[in-house]
Amino acid sequence: MKKNKIIYYVATGLLTLLMLFSASMYVFNHEAIVQAFKSFGYPTYVIYPLATAKILGLIALWFVNNKTIKEWAYAGFFFNFLLAFFAHVMIGDGEQMGALLAFIFLSVSYVFGKKIGKH
Repeated sequence: MKKNKIIYYVATGLLTLLMLFSASMYVFNHEAIVQAFKSFGYPTYVIYPLATAKILGLIALWFVNNKTIKEWAYAGFFFNFLLAFFAHVMIGDGEQMGALLAFIFLSVSYVFGKKIGKH
């Protein structure tokens, strides 16, 4: 059981670091993110709401004990990473590794969170 907890916390911690980096890029390197979103064909008005959703999702994963809210946070991250991965693949910029890593961290966090009863 202790091994499962360690794996859960490491995966969730790495996911948290990646999402905090991503959200901070949305806020502090806004112009570069605007250009990236334009190259994807995404509307730029979703940048700040997406950064906010990432922070709220992390809060839900770490601090909310409601299982339904945690499931929605995991689902939101899942779709975000899936869309990010394919957006990078489709434009061929070679930047899909971040989304792939995030998806791996998310999957490990989810599976081991279930094993230890965190959600």
